[in-house]
Parts: sequence; C-alpha cells; structure tokens
Amino acid sequence: MTKPYGRKTKLEVGTILTEKDRATALEKLARIPDDQLVGHLFSYFYNTDPLIKFRSTSAMGRLVARMANRNMEKARIVLRRIMWNLNDESGGIGWGSPEAMGEILSRSPELALEFKSILFSYLDPGSNFIEHEMLQQGVLWGIGTYLDAHPQDLNEKTRAMLFCYLHSEDPVKRAYAFRALGYARSFRCCLVPDHIKTDDSHVNLFNGWNFSEIRISDLAKNNKDEKHLLDESCGMLIETFQRQMA
Repeated sequence: MTKPYGRKTKLEVGTILTEKDRATALEKLARIPDDQLVGHLFSYFYNTDPLIKFRSTSAMGRLVARMANRNMEKARIVLRRIMWNLNDESGGIGWGSPEAMGEILSRSPELALEFKSILFSYLDPGSNFIEHEMLQQGVLWGIGTYLDAHPQDLNEKTRAMLFCYLHSEDPVKRAYAFRALGYARSFRCCLVPDHIKTDDSHVNLFNGWNFSEIRISDLAKNNKDEKHLLDESCGMLIETFQRQMA
C-alpha cells in the first residue's frame, strides 16, 4: 500500500513538472530526497502528456548524475532498473527509459564508461535491438542526447545504423537520427541526403524543458558541418548503410 506521504510527494513532483520555468522546477525537485524522487520520476515516464514525460526523463538525468557523485552503486541500480524496463521479460513497455538513459550517461562520464555500449546496443539488430516502433524513437533520442555531450564516442557500426533511420517512414525517427548524427559531427565528411534537405515534415524537438516545432529540412539547413566531398571512410559507411537497407 502506498504511504500517504508517498502520494503527496508524487503529486508534488507532478506539479513541479508543469512549471514553466526550468530552473525553478529543477531547484524544487532537488529539495526532494533522492530516494523518493527516483521512484516518482519513473512514474511520470508513463504520463500521457509527452512534455511531462520528456521533462521527467531530463530531471532523471540530473538526479542520477548527482547520485553518482555521492554513491555510484545507487546510480547503477537506477540504470539497471532502466535496463530491466527495456527487457522483454519485464512484461511492460519501457516508456521514457532510453531517453532517461541518454540523459544520465551524457551527464556522468563514469556511468557512460559502463553503460554507453548498452545504450547503443538497443539500435543493433544483432544485439539488444528494441523492436517496438515507438520505443525506437526513444532509443534514437537517447543516443542523440548522449552524443551531444560525447560526439567522439559514436562508433562506425552505430553511425551506419543511424544513417539507415534517415530513410525511415516515421518523420520523428528521421529527425532524431539526423539530430544524433549531427551531434556526432557525421556530416563533416558525409553529405546530408537530398531527401532530408527537402523533407518538409514537422516534428517537435525537446529543448531541455519545452518542445520546439521544426521542419526536418530546417534541421539540415542549420547543420554547419556538411562537406561536399566524401572521404574514403565515409564512402565505406554509406556502402554499409545501403547493404543494410537492401
């Protein structure tokens, strides 16, 4: 049975997540004991409002990174729970879990050393591939969030798989894959595909506390790294991508 103070704190967390000002909200969340806040943030991963879900995963990133500085094992336990949520044997759907994993690892280099390969593996058909279509969006977002902080960590295998998603029928996946590749500076050697440059699909991108609507073609226009010639390594990457799409 849930204790009364638990219900009260959960409602408090929910109210904080509706705050308009990000700094104010994060300050209020930081006043709640870590052990209580973890569970309540997890519960809001399943909120039907996408903005509340994204805000809760972002807050979880800050919380677990803070926990890692105080007690690394407690932080690991949270990540193991996230991994369990994404396991078929859990019996549930891990809404918000890959997004939260990306947030956590982007903020904690120590945890990233242990868990970044697992995050990447959720995109790999030969490993821990996530088949659920909507969760794939979360995996792409989580990887992109991690690469924003650590662009050098993208391996060629994951890069090729991200390029595959540029051809997804789902505009959200196309946008999230482009976001991840852009953060990893992938277009310093590779051309942005023409169909992305002319893609007029609109998507909502989370900017840390709110959504910003943008056309995918505008994402491409805002990319500053594209070169007009392919080097040898990038040519091999495109060949890998084409074989996977065949």
